[in-house]
Amino acid sequence: MNNFRKLGSALALFGAIAIVRPAEADTAEWAFDGAHSRVGFSVSHLVVSSVSGRFKQVSGKVELDEANLTKSQVEISIKVDSVDTDEPNRDKHLKSPDFFDAVKYPTMTFKSTKITKAGGTKYELAGDLTLRGITKPVTLDASVSDPIKSMSGKMMRAVKLSGKLKRGDYGLKWNKALEAGGLAVGDEVTLDIQVELNK
Repeated sequence: MNNFRKLGSALALFGAIAIVRPAEADTAEWAFDGAHSRVGFSVSHLVVSSVSGRFKQVSGKVELDEANLTKSQVEISIKVDSVDTDEPNRDKHLKSPDFFDAVKYPTMTFKSTKITKAGGTKYELAGDLTLRGITKPVTLDASVSDPIKSMSGKMMRAVKLSGKLKRGDYGLKWNKALEAGGLAVGDEVTLDIQVELNK
């Protein structure tokens, strides 16, 4: 009788392994291609215009569940002192304690907490953004392409992310009042992120 129980347990375990293996095979790690990825942003400047910039050093990975993309996981890491707005003096100010404080907080990170399908190739990507030592939840609109083979033979995908956040929520509160009214720098920041993933 004990032998039959052991045999039954072994068969149940084998069956469980057989069920798990296909699901595991659907998950693969994709890495950011830093040379073809861009974290862009824009913010109101002097009320009547805006300033655009980007972070030139970005890395990350995606644990992609091919069977159900909403079960995937995303991690992004950005070097703060790689900020570039095409104006050296402004970039120096942005790296200072008035804004990013790049020496004390050299990296900002994003880690996904939930992915929701929004129709077609579109998703809502929720996660925690950590900047200047402050972590806040943000939600980004996301789209992901089907995988294609690059000229070098690697499998790749394109991902686009967009959204808005309040810089003041992360301690970036520097500003100056204008004589005509309003503030020199807006609080709302628009994000435009384009990523190339390699399998």
